[in-house]
Amino acid sequence: MLFSSIIFIFYFLPITMLLYYVIPKEKIGARNIVLLAASLFFYSWGEPVYLFLMLYSAFFNYFMAIQINNEQRHGGSGKRNLVFAVIVNLLILGFFKYFGFLMEIVTSLTGFHIRYTTLALPIGISFYTFQAMSYIFDVYKGKVTPQYNLLKFSLYLSFFPQLIAGPIVKYRDVELQIDNRDTDPVKFGEGASRFILGLGKKVILANTFGSLYTEISALPHGQSSVVLYWIGIAAYTLQIYFDFSGYSDMAIGLGRMFGFVFDENFNYPYIASTITEFWRRWHMSLSTWFREYVYIPLGGNRVKVYRHILNLLIVWSLTGLWHGASWNFVLWGAYFGVLLIFEKYVYGKYLEKIPTWCRHVYAIVVVMISWVFFSITDISKALSYLAIMFGLGKVPFINITALYYIRTNFIILVIGAVCATPYPIERFRKFCSQKSAAGTALVFAVLIASVAYLVYGSYNPFLYFRF
Repeated sequence: MLFSSIIFIFYFLPITMLLYYVIPKEKIGARNIVLLAASLFFYSWGEPVYLFLMLYSAFFNYFMAIQINNEQRHGGSGKRNLVFAVIVNLLILGFFKYFGFLMEIVTSLTGFHIRYTTLALPIGISFYTFQAMSYIFDVYKGKVTPQYNLLKFSLYLSFFPQLIAGPIVKYRDVELQIDNRDTDPVKFGEGASRFILGLGKKVILANTFGSLYTEISALPHGQSSVVLYWIGIAAYTLQIYFDFSGYSDMAIGLGRMFGFVFDENFNYPYIASTITEFWRRWHMSLSTWFREYVYIPLGGNRVKVYRHILNLLIVWSLTGLWHGASWNFVLWGAYFGVLLIFEKYVYGKYLEKIPTWCRHVYAIVVVMISWVFFSITDISKALSYLAIMFGLGKVPFINITALYYIRTNFIILVIGAVCATPYPIERFRKFCSQKSAAGTALVFAVLIASVAYLVYGSYNPFLYFRF
């Protein structure tokens, strides 16, 4: 079930809110049961069989956290239980997400073709597995005490706003909110406005740019040109931002409507002037997860240069692999790792000396290049696309097809670029928070426009659902 679907907006969400708010706020346990039941129903809507996998993950990690804590209370380290819990979590994730990829590697290395059945990827497994492991790590480190109520822990792991595509929520950030949260009308209104903003970003902007990129990618090679391919990747650059940040806005807004406060997941990454800054602004919950649970345990930057370089390559290759089980994602992650290494040890000091606008151009261009590898799973096709972008593909610089797409899409591309900056979005939020008739009307206008797009449009994917 997609947030940007009629059934979610007009059936699931209103019914869930009615059942939730009909219960007095003093009975937080009953409200939690409603949210848990709604979350399980939400997840089982598309893949009922994988509901049992998520429930197993909840029970297993609930039990292992208690085991780790009990061992530590009796003088042990809890390390063996920690290692066992991490291995089981990674085996489950690896089996469903990476088994086919591993079999392809084995076949290419040995020449033996191993027959296997490709399993459907459980939706959101990367997100809820990382949430579960963050909980296990934090219990082991003593940052949180284990949750002894299985229903409360299951709600943390399966809460539907952030279940499918994040943000990745640490237990310590919502531990107190599970038992005590405020659901006053003001915060509910803020959450509803945030949800509608995200819906508009997703349905009106991301879907429009996604359709444009898909259309350009499907054109025959004879219509290719340098400018056309830059238009295509510019459209994808905007699509993936508005798609994922729009989902995060909806998740944060939904959480607020039920009294939960989630950390931000995006902070206008396309205004970054370096790749280091970009990753402080893009998918912040994931980059924070890898920093805290992988990069720092490896030694972070408190080690010798060669080891620091190795740490960065490991972390960013894993970051790429987290996004998908194919070599293009590994290459995408390693690409960013190399860029971060170069910014740290090669040309970072020179970047600081050039004008700010030059640094912005540098950052957005190298990010756009990265999206080629992200969007095209076949590496040879991705390289061919890049070759054409940089005039190496024996195609004209500009042609009549490119001129047509410039003429018909220039305005929407400019609107998208402007909306990827803080000014219009922050103005929208500020205007809608003034409790005026005009602010309310603007929110409803975005909602009506988004619903109209849903009713009459046919293109409505969520890119991060596949992770």
